[in-house]
Formats: sequence, structure tokens, C-alpha cells
Amino acid sequence: MALPDCRLEIILLPIKYSFFVCVIIVMKRTVLLIISLATCMGLFAQGSRVQNRPYTDLRPFHFGIIVGMHAQDIEFSNVGPQMITAEDGTSSEKIVTCDQDQWDMGFNVGVLGEARLNENFALRIAPTMYFGNRHLSFLNHTDKMENGAPITEQQDLKTIYISSTVDLIFSAKRLNNSRPYIMAGISPMLNLSGKDSDYIKLKKYDVFLELGLGCDFYLPFFKLRPELKFCYSLINSLDTKHPDNLRDKNMLMYAKSVKEAHSKMVVLSFYFE
Repeated sequence: MALPDCRLEIILLPIKYSFFVCVIIVMKRTVLLIISLATCMGLFAQGSRVQNRPYTDLRPFHFGIIVGMHAQDIEFSNVGPQMITAEDGTSSEKIVTCDQDQWDMGFNVGVLGEARLNENFALRIAPTMYFGNRHLSFLNHTDKMENGAPITEQQDLKTIYISSTVDLIFSAKRLNNSRPYIMAGISPMLNLSGKDSDYIKLKKYDVFLELGLGCDFYLPFFKLRPELKFCYSLINSLDTKHPDNLRDKNMLMYAKSVKEAHSKMVVLSFYFE
């Protein structure tokens, strides 16, 4: 009975690998762009010797706004064979697998407050809203179509997160009008989305670990900070009690096909400070 799962993994592996390679390439190009911009601005500033906003980093506390985009993914652990009891009382074994078949794009907006700790370290609090969508595919390997392919069900899992991110930032020495940095933090999130009629429903709360890098660009009237960060859920995001509340018992095989879920995001944000 495990053969369909193996075939599914063999089919999906090249697709996932190709998309993962594309994501890595985009990330590398973004990082290289940030480094190139920092280098170019540094070289330009070395020639002109003019620093924009020379005292902006000496502020003990300041505010800003955030706009950006992100790609969402979710990592599922499938239960494998399961016994499902129908409405007529009969039981049968079902094998259903669930997966997000692509990284889905979304956008994010927020505000920030940043406190200067010393010359290199800063503490940032950034309440942010994330708007996105995840496209889920369920493959029923027990009940198949006439051509032998698994019966497929789809779900669009819309997500609206409110986060209260706390980040620790380590910045290098300012090079005229640019300053690279790395960051790490914890992001508790409140999930405002989810419907009782969905196959899969996520918990109302989540906690993400964040790691990223960016660069400060000192412009004449404000500081621009592009940042690329990676977010991974530290807890099981799946609402395991959701299947018990379903009225349509035909949905149980899909709702119970997953035992654990961890959300992931790749976020590109622009901070205006």
C-alpha cells in the first residue's frame, strides 16, 4: 500500500527541486544586489566624502514603516493509512496525502520601533500584517479515477497573520552611506483566517524563528533598509481538533490525512526610517 506514496514522491521530487533551485537563485541575486548596491554607494561616497544623515544612528529610539512581499509554504507530515468510519457505520482503510504544490506569494505591511543598544547592536519591535494564500492538494490513493490516477481535492488556505516581531540586529561599521547587518528574532503570530468548512485549518497562534540580513542606505531625507529574512514555525501549526467539528463526514479522510504542519516564509521587506 506504500507504493502510491513512493510514486507520488518520485513525481513531485523534480518539481519541488526545480522550484527550490529557482527560489535559491532569486535569493542569491537579491543578496548580491544588496551587496552590490552597498559597494557602489560606498565607493561613490568615498569619492564625494559626503554622508547623508550622519547622526541618524545615534538616535536612542526611532519609528518607521514596512512594506514588502513574501513567499509562503507549509511542511506537512502525513499520517499514511487511516481507518475511516462512514455515516452508515462501515469502516475502510484510506490513504490520502496532502502537500502544498507551490510557493504562494503574498504581501506584508507594518510599523517598527527600534532602540539603539550600543554602536553595533539594536533591538527592533515590528508589528506586521501578512496577507497570503496557500494552495493545497489532496491525493486519494485508495479511491482512484477511471484512468488509475488518484482522486484529487483542492483547498485554498487563506492566511492573515498579525505578528509582533522582536529582532536583535548586529550592524557592521557604517561605510559612508551604507551599512550591512544581520538579524535574528522571534515572531509570535496571530492567525485571523480559517474556515470550519475547510479540510485543513491552522491554529489561531504560531511562533516563528527569523534569520536574515540586510543593508541600510542613507538617503538625503530618510534611511532605506531592504531586508531578506527566512521564517520557520517552531510549533505544530495544525489545528488537530478541527476534524471533530466537520459536519460532512466525507471530508474526514482529507482532514485527518495530516498529523503535523510547520509554516515557512521567505520575506523581502523594505523599511523606511
